Amino acid sequence: MNDTTALNLDKFYPTELLRITEIIVDRTKIKIRMKSATESCECPECKQISNQYHGTYIRKVQDLPILGKQVELEITAHEYNCENDSCKVSTIAETYNGFLNYYSRMTERCADFISTLALETSCEGCSRICKEMGIRISGDSVIRLLLKRFENQAPSECGEIVGIDDFAFKKRNTYGTIIVDEKSHNPIAILDGRDGKTLRQWLKGNQHIKAVTRDRASAYAKVISEELPDVMQVADRFHLHQNLLDAVKGALNRAVPANITVIHDSHVAKSVKNCDACKKNRFDCG
Repeated sequence: MNDTTALNLDKFYPTELLRITEIIVDRTKIKIRMKSATESCECPECKQISNQYHGTYIRKVQDLPILGKQVELEITAHEYNCENDSCKVSTIAETYNGFLNYYSRMTERCADFISTLALETSCEGCSRICKEMGIRISGDSVIRLLLKRFENQAPSECGEIVGIDDFAFKKRNTYGTIIVDEKSHNPIAILDGRDGKTLRQWLKGNQHIKAVTRDRASAYAKVISEELPDVMQVADRFHLHQNLLDAVKGALNRAVPANITVIHDSHVAKSVKNCDACKKNRFDCG
């Protein structure tokens, strides 16, 4: 193959950390064999840098597909001994600066793609699409990936005004409570249940709140009044519209009769006497 038209895969991988030693291509799969080029590693527990070599092991991880073919990285990775005697970790597995984390079975860019696709579709739909593209992952694995990423997120900052509402994990079965910051419109917390027990615990740790928008659920109103008695409680927009609609319906029911009789034209015609002077318009005689 002419070198000017060959695809140089080194540009797509961190060459300062990994060196490609062999590329094997078949009809449906591309296997890229790589070797670690690191000489030290940071301990995830005590954060001390260690360069005491322990051994090697083979890691097989998935990467984004190339031209519809599944890509597998077979990495000869290093293990290091932690040099801190007081640390409970004995051996350290390598991480590659955001490209591949500890014990991960896929690269971070592959995990980013799967997470984005799952959020735009569904976990099972994401699994089926990935299978057609050449990425092996089940719907349950997609759920675990999303949960792991959610748990690793930094805690969201909570402002002085929040919105509280319930939602269904599974309709008519399991419900939860979501808390949203009114300024950034970003979710702050997702709590189990909608009876107010978990909300009470959350409010005890957020005493700086000054206003809450909520629905008309009595459970939320009672908990907020007990934990934050000085907080202003405001009905959210949907329930304000619902309250206005109920008021308009009540006013109309009092002012307008419940039953309105509409007379059909045939009955009107029978009640009108024949008039020779009004042959063109018998119904408007006189």
